[in-house]
Amino acid sequence: MPTFSYQAVDPVGKRTKGFLDAANEAAVRADLRRRNLLPLSVETTKQRSGLGGSNRLHRLSLKKQVLVTRQMATLLGVKVRIEDAIRIVATQLTGARDKALLLDLRGAIVDGRSLADALDQMPSGFDEYFRASVRAGESAGKLAQVLEHLASHIENRARNRQSLQLALIYPALLAVVSVGVIVALLVFVVPDIVRVFTARGADLPGLTLALIAVSDWMQRWGLIAAGVSLVFFVALVSVLRIPEMRLKMDRALTRAPMVSQLVLQLNSVQFSGTLATLVKSGVPLADALQAAAGTVPNRFIRSRVAEITRNVQDGAPLSRSVQAAQVFPPMLVAMIASGEAGGTLGDSLDRAANDQAASLKVTVSTIVALVEPAVLLIMGGVVMLLVMSILMPIVGLNALAG
Repeated sequence: MPTFSYQAVDPVGKRTKGFLDAANEAAVRADLRRRNLLPLSVETTKQRSGLGGSNRLHRLSLKKQVLVTRQMATLLGVKVRIEDAIRIVATQLTGARDKALLLDLRGAIVDGRSLADALDQMPSGFDEYFRASVRAGESAGKLAQVLEHLASHIENRARNRQSLQLALIYPALLAVVSVGVIVALLVFVVPDIVRVFTARGADLPGLTLALIAVSDWMQRWGLIAAGVSLVFFVALVSVLRIPEMRLKMDRALTRAPMVSQLVLQLNSVQFSGTLATLVKSGVPLADALQAAAGTVPNRFIRSRVAEITRNVQDGAPLSRSVQAAQVFPPMLVAMIASGEAGGTLGDSLDRAANDQAASLKVTVSTIVALVEPAVLLIMGGVVMLLVMSILMPIVGLNALAG
């Protein structure tokens, strides 16, 4: 049965709006009149933004994902039907496209699909981690618990992302402004100064000659170089969308100096955190591993997690399988082995995930703290070279004049 959105007024002229399930628009209008409401407009949500429309590309913000997930977990925990829970949550949202997204989701469930299958039809609305976790929770009959842990995970991720963005705003602005100033000097200021030096017939120092050469190159080839760089970037992005090339790139990142440690640490936090959430929610280990594999960003490490899943399905201990994969730190392997031995795998994974998350936060904070002085030093050095290359000939001309 389709869902209709309506706007109506009561006998005293107060406007009201909401959603009703009915066979057709006429049934909705009749129902509103029985409630002593005068219908102003009635629209089917599928006509406005069906699964085949642009709403499939709409994405909920992390803040709204937390709100939706936590409210659904609460409603499902008190045995509210899932389609009713989605409808109730949709009425709490203010954005029209957000409401339409949830109502489309509800429509797919009313048509007989599971929540996981309905989410798969909206890949842009909810990320792979969200969809994989919901599928695992449905399979294990622990959807409410999984959604509760999922809301906490998304909330922490949103908080960490916001902290990182705020920390990088100043260095990014500083770099952009500095580059803009340097380009403006090379393109507009240096040519005028060169004409003055040339008219005086002065011998220019090597640093000034180098600056003049860079300025001439930018005036002649700057736009072409920018266009080539843009084409190269677009081509690189297109190539990396090919699964084989993305796999090779991800494998290279796990072995690249100065980068591999951060990549492995980031993926380890994601894997252990997801696995801990699902195991503590009562999801079977094999299903939890399959869901965790879908949330690991690095394709190469994801393939190794798939091997871990197959080994566990064949009866191998999780700790031995993780150790054989050789993509996770020894501390995680030790915590998994301890949890398996004591029957507290979920708690051990949770502690390991928290410890690794704290370590990753320190690493990221250190990198961010080093970015600002590095940008200052690099840009300051470049500006100093520009100033020296301009002042040195001026000092030479003054000496000749004296």
